[in-house]
Amino acid sequence: MPDFDLLVLGGGPGGYVAAIRAAQHGLSVGLVEKERPGGVCLNWGCIPTKAMLRSAEAFDVVRRAHEFGVCTGEPTVDYDAVRRRKDDIVKGLADGVAGLLRANSVTTIAGHARMTGPTSVEILEVGDAPLGPGGPLYAAPPTGTTATRSVSARDVVIATGSRPAELPVPGADLPGVITSDGAFGLTEVPERVVIVGGSAVGAEWATLFAEFGAAVTVVEMQPTLVPAEDAAIGAALARSFRSRGIGVLTSSTVSAIEVAAPLRVVVDGPEPGLIEADVVLVGAGRVPNTRDLGLDVAGVTTDRRGFVTVDDRMRTDVEHVFAIGDVTGRAMLAHVASHQGLVAADVVAGHDRRMDYRVVPAATFTHPEIASVGLNEAAARKAGMDVTVATFPFAGLGRSRTFGRTEGFMKIVAGTAHGEILGVHVIGPSASDLITEGALALTLEATLDELAETVHAHPTLGEIGMEAALVALGLPVHANPPRTR
Repeated sequence: MPDFDLLVLGGGPGGYVAAIRAAQHGLSVGLVEKERPGGVCLNWGCIPTKAMLRSAEAFDVVRRAHEFGVCTGEPTVDYDAVRRRKDDIVKGLADGVAGLLRANSVTTIAGHARMTGPTSVEILEVGDAPLGPGGPLYAAPPTGTTATRSVSARDVVIATGSRPAELPVPGADLPGVITSDGAFGLTEVPERVVIVGGSAVGAEWATLFAEFGAAVTVVEMQPTLVPAEDAAIGAALARSFRSRGIGVLTSSTVSAIEVAAPLRVVVDGPEPGLIEADVVLVGAGRVPNTRDLGLDVAGVTTDRRGFVTVDDRMRTDVEHVFAIGDVTGRAMLAHVASHQGLVAADVVAGHDRRMDYRVVPAATFTHPEIASVGLNEAAARKAGMDVTVATFPFAGLGRSRTFGRTEGFMKIVAGTAHGEILGVHVIGPSASDLITEGALALTLEATLDELAETVHAHPTLGEIGMEAALVALGLPVHANPPRTR
């Protein structure tokens, strides 16, 4: 008899959610994790960066307190205190996840799992190696490490996540060149930072360092920042960054990093040259954590990049083996991993459940925030759709004025014939919260009329969805009327 009904490899936002849901279905569940529960998201990604970005936002508000009629002295940043607050939040949440696993009778096994067959693994101790970047979260066990126990299960879920990709240029291994995870090891704010990659990770770190006083330059190979977003959003973020003194070099690449005091970053593109930096932060993509996992022994297929191939039920091509989260290479977002975990656990328990990626919101916690769901304008037009596009600025909202944050806008992409909402894109205050209405609209296949006719509370930031819909319908109330020919 197998040791468990289900064995989950990895305790991140996909793995621990899958384990809990499976246990709720009455299955006996084991979970193998090398570090604290919560994975990269809780320990080295989503939560700690947002905690520090909140500190940066608080610093900015205090600097601007006079705009609200509040008199303060000149604020300073205690970076050690910022880091301690972050650590306290992370520990509290990780302890909470561990408690939830216990409460649901999930057996947690510490160590590195290596598959010895489709539904059997050996667990290797990770010893006292340091936690986090370079430690057991990513590193394979040392050569010669022996298994402490063997475990079998009826079904296995692979949820081992991903790690930052390395920059394939000369000098990428120099001291001072770090990944987004390694940035948490900095004990002070660098004076000069070059960030390689202007997607969500790079843009968030650019925001954080710049708010705390660093001179920051972002180098992005695509024509716009946050290239996965609508082009108008990327252009707006670039304008915002430049207004804050952040250097933005798009359509540019880093070809080398040279040894010097400080480092010198060689940039190729429209504005080629050398940029001096105390720290170079690489935020250019992620790769799956499949090293030394034994996928070849189990017969699990991966694509050319190493991501595990799955169907919409999260099944691999090996019976009784599932995969979820970043290791699948789909939408590499924590909330997607969690939803995939629920789907996998339900399927393992015998339910007919499928993953649908059409309505997946994304959020980037820059200042201003960015969020989106559905098709952007370029994608809709490329698909041959006849679309109506409308925007409404935050400056047109009374709440935004009182909030002291008027930068940004909402952009809605809708079908022209029936007004069906195809995509919602936001840059501005609380964008990450506002996008939920857009996600619900797409899920319910709502139209512009339905969004416009929904009564929104006033004065709120949420009114922007109604206002943008009215603009799209040619019936704006708090915006200039459409031009007539």
